[in-house]
Amino acid sequence: MSSIAQRLNSLREEIPAGVELVAVSKFHPVEALMEAYDAGQRLFGESRVQEFVEKVEVLPKDIRWHFIGHLQTNKVRKVIGRAALIESVDTEHLLQYIDNESVRAGVVTRVLMQVHVAREETKFGFSEEELLDYFNSRRFESLKATHICGIMGMASNTDDESLVMSDFERIAAIYRTIRENESLGLRGFDTLSMGMSGDWRLAVKAGSNLIRIGTYIFGERQY
Repeated sequence: MSSIAQRLNSLREEIPAGVELVAVSKFHPVEALMEAYDAGQRLFGESRVQEFVEKVEVLPKDIRWHFIGHLQTNKVRKVIGRAALIESVDTEHLLQYIDNESVRAGVVTRVLMQVHVAREETKFGFSEEELLDYFNSRRFESLKATHICGIMGMASNTDDESLVMSDFERIAAIYRTIRENESLGLRGFDTLSMGMSGDWRLAVKAGSNLIRIGTYIFGERQY
């Protein structure tokens, strides 16, 4: 059994029921993904469009792909129809662009809204206020071919577990505020994506039901 398979199996034993695992395969070769595939993994995450497209073309067709990186509007067309979920919708402009391109392509695109609570200014996403305003003003009703399935977020990059937990709890609270607002009439808004190799246990404790793990499964990135 390969070390990738061993690490996947140990993860599966620890991840609670109801939490889905995205194997973050960015920067790793096709051979590594096939080891994970042969160990039963069917959900992979990529963050660079060119690499994403290349892997989709050559890997088995029953793989579900999540696009998890910052997505530029000029590359949206290459992602829709190929990604089962775009986790990283970080502006309303991008969301509208995805919707327009989905209409043009005749597909429905599933997305997560990325919320930014971390202390690093370099991270992307809606502020809490922007995201709540988007839903409360019901602007999602104008979408024609895009289904918002939930939200995604990242904690601050710090060793301070109390700070990380605080970030996750805030993201989870935003998710619940939207999900539990029955007046919005949202359907299928049921995904909370947060947690990576170093902090996924805290994320799950805070309520995450989708975790994105790369380094633990595949080792350090191979550039």
